[in-house]
Amino acid sequence: MLGVLSNRTYRHLFLAQVIALVGTGLATVALGLLAYDIAGADAGAVLGGALAIKMVAYIGVGPIVNVFVDRLPRRAFLVAMDMVRAAIALALSFVTEIWQIYVLIFLLQSASAAFTPTFQAAIPDILPDEKDYTRALSLSRLAYDLESLVSPTLAAALLTLISFHWLFGGT
Repeated sequence: MLGVLSNRTYRHLFLAQVIALVGTGLATVALGLLAYDIAGADAGAVLGGALAIKMVAYIGVGPIVNVFVDRLPRRAFLVAMDMVRAAIALALSFVTEIWQIYVLIFLLQSASAAFTPTFQAAIPDILPDEKDYTRALSLSRLAYDLESLVSPTLAAALLTLISFHWLFGGT
């Protein structure tokens, strides 16, 4: 499965995906702490609302972007979505109101929802061989699954050294 990483273009694309996944995971942990910092005892409701908005954005924006993904220059679009996500993640560290969390989470997840189908559509262009394509998809799925283990662990380790606001910077 790792043989597909010998393709330079796919290796760079995969690395970008892994970095984005870890960043999103760090942001999720930091978001919970931010919600607690702003809302105190109501943090669960704030976080629940933010996660609901996250799903609505992903489900609502993803299919729309999927329609246009073939008409866009993929590389530039992927870079742009990563830059948008980075800017929003940095903005999250300056949030002082609950509504700001909701707006930024919607924008962040909209960019993520745009990134994913574009990423998946780029793979067959880079790896046209069916076996390589299948391996690349498997590796991508593995990255998604491992992120749910690695990001919280990394966030916990980082929180022993830095404040949660800096986790947004790590995103």
